[in-house]
Amino acid sequence: MNGQVKQDSQGLPHTLNDLEAQSKEQQILEKYDRESVTRQLKSGWSKRLISLIAVFYSLFHLYITFYPMPTLLQRAIHVAVGCALIFLLYPAGRNSRRDRIAWYEWLWATAAVAGAIYLIYQYQAIMTIRGGIPNSEDIVLAMVTVLVVLEAARRITGWVLVIFALLFLVYPFISSMGFMPDRLLTRPYDIGDIFGQLYLKTEGIYSSATGASVTFIFLFILFGAFLGKSGMGQLFNDLALAIAGDKQGGPAKVAVISSGFMGSINGAAVANVVSTGAFTIPLMKKIGYHKNFAGAVEASASVGGQILPPIMGASAFIMAETTGVSYGTIALAALFPAILYYLGVIAQVHFRAGKRNLKGIPRHQLPQLKEVMKARGHMLLPIVALICFLVQSVPIGYAAAYTIGITVLISQLRKETRMGIKDIWAALEDGARQALPVMAACAVVGIVIGVVNLTSFGTVMTSSIVTLGAGSLLLTLILTMLASMVLGMGLPSIPAYIITATMAAPALATFDVPVLVAHMFVFYFGIFANITPPVALAAFAGAGIAGGDPMKTGWQSLRLALAGFIVPFMFVYNPNMLMIDVTDAAVTARSFPLPDLWVIVSVVVTATVGVLGLSAAVEGYFKQTFAAWQRLILAIGSLMLIVPEHMTDLAGMIIVGAMVWLNCRHRATS
Repeated sequence: MNGQVKQDSQGLPHTLNDLEAQSKEQQILEKYDRESVTRQLKSGWSKRLISLIAVFYSLFHLYITFYPMPTLLQRAIHVAVGCALIFLLYPAGRNSRRDRIAWYEWLWATAAVAGAIYLIYQYQAIMTIRGGIPNSEDIVLAMVTVLVVLEAARRITGWVLVIFALLFLVYPFISSMGFMPDRLLTRPYDIGDIFGQLYLKTEGIYSSATGASVTFIFLFILFGAFLGKSGMGQLFNDLALAIAGDKQGGPAKVAVISSGFMGSINGAAVANVVSTGAFTIPLMKKIGYHKNFAGAVEASASVGGQILPPIMGASAFIMAETTGVSYGTIALAALFPAILYYLGVIAQVHFRAGKRNLKGIPRHQLPQLKEVMKARGHMLLPIVALICFLVQSVPIGYAAAYTIGITVLISQLRKETRMGIKDIWAALEDGARQALPVMAACAVVGIVIGVVNLTSFGTVMTSSIVTLGAGSLLLTLILTMLASMVLGMGLPSIPAYIITATMAAPALATFDVPVLVAHMFVFYFGIFANITPPVALAAFAGAGIAGGDPMKTGWQSLRLALAGFIVPFMFVYNPNMLMIDVTDAAVTARSFPLPDLWVIVSVVVTATVGVLGLSAAVEGYFKQTFAAWQRLILAIGSLMLIVPEHMTDLAGMIIVGAMVWLNCRHRATS
């Protein structure tokens, strides 16, 4: 990247190259992102051993992609080695020493591995002789494994998810007691029933969530690590600067574009805010955006990456495993809603820049598109290859593994991106480390899934939501939205989605909402809880980088992400927005049938105009400032376009057109 955009007029650094800036950003990351609080070991045998284990972990997943083991065993090894790495990398508490590994951490790591070794040794006996019925040794190892998973999850995700899992773990022990409400009463369960479900079957810790982590998610996180080592983040920043840097409000548009692409690949909203925001937020402030708004732009763009195809972070792979819908179908369905979301964010950024006359960065200070593509443009080829593999219905694991190999080969074409042995080793190690939070979340949520499958709790939750909804789809959607957001505020996006998909999404099925639509609905709101006060971690991280007020930045993020809170209601009432036939028969067949072309065009046009109109109403500006009454009428007209009815679409178009015409006419006469 050209050096001109890296410093302001006072020569202050705007990149991670400055050690002082790195320290500040690491402190912010550790404050809002539990996953970043790792040990900082000095060189020595323990550091080399961790590196070796991490590389083995990555190679193991590449191996079983082509030579799979029995499902239970490969999931058990995935959890065991992952938990062992967590104990060696993550201190027991924030005040624990981080320059060495305490002796008891080796005991935790040994206990983690023991659970998998026991299953490997006893696998045939468990499956054939005992038929999955646990004996006393099984129960002891099950209890040890559950304790290991809970402690690993506590260290890497915090207490909220662990407490949630513990509440579910206690439920079957007390669910037959007289003090329980009638609706929650079940038959008695003994300790063998409960821990056998969690440890010996693929319905507990080793559930489909862990299965998705093993076969899909890990490989795509590894793919992201290889892209990172090849300089993909630099490419996205440079491309965004070359395309939008000199436009009205250019740096904010750069933040939206680059953070959206990076968020789609890594799925880590808070980490993305800190890494990308360290560059984009100072640029936004420099041209005149308020610090709260700058932090909010970065937060809303980073969070939205998880709904942006082709990779969509990690939750989409869980959705594919949970619903039985192919990942390619999910990615296609997510495309237009994601475009609408980012269109809403960019539109608000653009209108605010126009209202405050904020210019872009001078063209001579920006990288040239031709030079960017010449230096690093070839690194877009692995993503193109991935899309081609998915469209051709290549198995997802194969597609990810092939694309990793292609990334290494393509990187050799230019000196700037060339990956040597050290880079490949580092990518294998980084990929393993980055996959640990997902592994821990999926494993501990398996406790919830195991209890729901063992008892009738899932049915009870579904019926309770339907009862509270009083037969109204809209009220049920609102209740489901609130449940998803409350869970999302305290949990990472993956466990939040899994839990709401298990307990809340089935409630929508009672209204004949297609399964893919229901899961997309809860998926959206679990993700956007990251920018919803009072626990808006991504927004708070953005505020930390920008030096703004955390709560004000959170509310500003919510405002920027307004389209993301409306779009899910739109595709529930009008599934054609997902651009596929979402009937159960179609998705089971893993096909891509399109609804009528005119219907798609109508939905695209009205929804796009509605989102743009709503963005103008929120900012109070189009070509000129809107009067208060004009903003209100424009907002009403825009919302009418979002309602999937011909009459409301027609009325909305007239209202929005009239308000825009008045605004342009006022500018022409002023």
